[in-house]
Amino acid sequence: MNESLIKAYLNLHAVFQNLEDLVKFDEPMAQLIRDWDLTVEFVVRNGPSAFVEFKNGVCRHGATAHDNPTVRLYFTSAGHLNRMFDGKATPIPLKGFLRLGFLKREFAQLTDRLTYYLRPELGKPDDESYVKLNTILTLQTAIYAVKVLGMLEPTSKKIAAHIPAGALQVEVLPAGPCLHLVFDKGGISVAKGPAKQPMAKMAFKNLQVANALLTGKLDGFLAVANGDVVLQGQLPMVDNLNLILDRVPRYLV
Repeated sequence: MNESLIKAYLNLHAVFQNLEDLVKFDEPMAQLIRDWDLTVEFVVRNGPSAFVEFKNGVCRHGATAHDNPTVRLYFTSAGHLNRMFDGKATPIPLKGFLRLGFLKREFAQLTDRLTYYLRPELGKPDDESYVKLNTILTLQTAIYAVKVLGMLEPTSKKIAAHIPAGALQVEVLPAGPCLHLVFDKGGISVAKGPAKQPMAKMAFKNLQVANALLTGKLDGFLAVANGDVVLQGQLPMVDNLNLILDRVPRYLV
């Protein structure tokens, strides 16, 4: 699978799922979507599909096509979608023509806000609330990206093949976020929240430690040695997880 197609899957399945939590934790965005009642679907020719549904002040992301979206946006190729994420292309609307103004104004505000939080150079790295949400969304992007790479990217697929079946939990103490991956013969799944019976755990001492590791300001081995990151259970699972995580910046920067 070529890099452009892998990046398209990452954009729709790893990056866009963050809209769920953006509207939970960012008050201006919560107010923006408060009265929305619609679903926006993204379809890439010979590639991934996804949707974001807004209802009752809540956003729900789905990594599939939607049965009856309010707006359907079509992309002629993976590159077309990726250029849209870079602000260099526009989608082709197949449904919801009367919503084009909404897409250019209100929905664009939402996606621009997501970019703001995922790119520290655009934000306020000294602001505590900014750092918190940047850390949450960046960690979630990385863990969701593991699923995509482990299923699609050749090198990551080889690494994932050595991970035993079971759940691997990643969390930030004391109050989250918490996510988990499940590896089995059928593939890899990812979800927010704790695993029922994790075979391995990786826990960050706090948000500050997680942010320092995600931004490359703290060495992972030093963090483990100092107790800032606690590893439990089947440690080879964590080692292989980190090998896949190291490949995420190749596609998402």
